[in-house]
Amino acid sequence: MRRPIALLAGLLLAGACALPASAADGKGTEDFTIKDPRITESSGLAASRQHPGIYWTHNDQDEGAYLYAVDSATGETVARITMTGVGTPRDVEAISIGPDNEIWVGDIGDNDGVRWPYVWIYRLPEPRTLKDRTIRATQYVVKYTDGSRDAESLVVHPKTGRVYIIDKQEDGGHLYEGPAELSSSGTNVFKPTVPVDMWATDAAFSPDGRTLAVRGYFGGVAYDWNGGKLKRLERISVPLGQGESASYSTDGTKLMLGSEGVGSAVVAEDAPGDAGSSDSSSSSGGSASSDDGGDGGRTGDLKVGGIAVLVGVVVVFGLRRLLRRG
Repeated sequence: MRRPIALLAGLLLAGACALPASAADGKGTEDFTIKDPRITESSGLAASRQHPGIYWTHNDQDEGAYLYAVDSATGETVARITMTGVGTPRDVEAISIGPDNEIWVGDIGDNDGVRWPYVWIYRLPEPRTLKDRTIRATQYVVKYTDGSRDAESLVVHPKTGRVYIIDKQEDGGHLYEGPAELSSSGTNVFKPTVPVDMWATDAAFSPDGRTLAVRGYFGGVAYDWNGGKLKRLERISVPLGQGESASYSTDGTKLMLGSEGVGSAVVAEDAPGDAGSSDSSSSSGGSASSDDGGDGGRTGDLKVGGIAVLVGVVVVFGLRRLLRRG
């Protein structure tokens, strides 16, 4: 899928916005660049618990049902998974790791006016050994109670395993809750529960499941999960551009923010709120964590000056209006 307006805005801002390198310590908690030329539109990101420092990603449109395991220490792909047992993917936009080290993939995009009557979610076990292989996945059919939705954010709660989707709306969307257990033989109906104040391009749960981070092109918001009754905590600073992905590091101390494009960067930011963790399990789905306090308030810690942000907003929404008129 192509998003020319947001992409053009990112290109215009690229010359004005310099991204400083991260100085974070710890495996899988530093900035890195995805080097695989096959990964041209990285639209989702998920930190592996079994393989420290490995991040799973995917293209939003690919020639097959592929997932890529990227080593954050080198930026190189160490495994490509081909999913079988699923139909031809349409617009894969999100990836998440659930309990028991299961990978969940959201084929949930619908922003070209197609208005799919249903979308798909795929589930598969994360391999214990990283190498190119084929893995059979389970496919779930998903519908929404209020009609077709465009969405780019799928999250799985690390404790309960419940699946959630956030739709993508310029004026803010909603958190959609799936059934307690998804059915592979019938239709799974997702219902809206609470508003999400963000034009959401991805989201991620902290390892302890207490915080939900939602990102967009120009910013992000961290919420106290509060049993699904979201409470806004603070804003999140994000790199400007075609920002499409978000994941917590396995230890919960960093929020990893990725973008589309060949050779795209993943930038490590301090985790919002109290989502950080001093220890975690690398082999179980229920990654344990303890609060480390985070930095509490990063509202003013932007990567670029206020002028660059204003220019980006004007460019994006000005172009939208021109294209609508045309």
